[in-house]
Amino acid sequence: MTDSQLDILYLDEDLLIANKPAGLLCVPGKGPDKQDCLYNRALKFNPNARVVHRLDQGTSGIVMFPLNYLTLKNLTHKFEARDIHKRYVAVVEGLVAEDEGEITLPLICDWPNRPLQKVCFESGKSAHTRYKVLGRHSDTNTTRVLLEPVSGRTHQLRVHMLSLEHPMLGDGLYAPADVLAKSPRLLLHAQELWFDHPITGNPLRVEAPAAF
Repeated sequence: MTDSQLDILYLDEDLLIANKPAGLLCVPGKGPDKQDCLYNRALKFNPNARVVHRLDQGTSGIVMFPLNYLTLKNLTHKFEARDIHKRYVAVVEGLVAEDEGEITLPLICDWPNRPLQKVCFESGKSAHTRYKVLGRHSDTNTTRVLLEPVSGRTHQLRVHMLSLEHPMLGDGLYAPADVLAKSPRLLLHAQELWFDHPITGNPLRVEAPAAF
């Protein structure tokens, strides 16, 4: 279902789930030029929409908007309890050696260089990412990976893959110039999300295949 400015993946009286394009803000920024965002588009579709999570501007994919207070409350609890599961697809520089693995490096904001995040064993917050190789491409020296964030830290997937020396293509924050130049956008997409519906309790799974 597609509104003029909203690619709707799921809709009922409690919940709106949309597919965010890369480059579009999730919520408004400062200034009149940063008011077009997924949340304001959702508000035009349904003025009861509320923010419960977000994606970075460069990341595309699945975003949920609760449509009433009880749904917002229940989804917030689900996020805190890690009962909402997400999978992302990314393309990274280099050929990832292991077919699958887990990264548990703690993360913290790099304050002198914010909004950058960094690995910090002294005061970083725990962060956990599972990854699986979907395909290696020696001709472009890239790997397509499936990423599952167990925790939800800022820039977690980008920094964790960078820690393996595999920055994401098109990443204007963390990739070196040659890797940034390989793609006009960040190649990171929230592709799959599953959880129990916050009101009915029925299992709900939503998918939005990556455009890259």
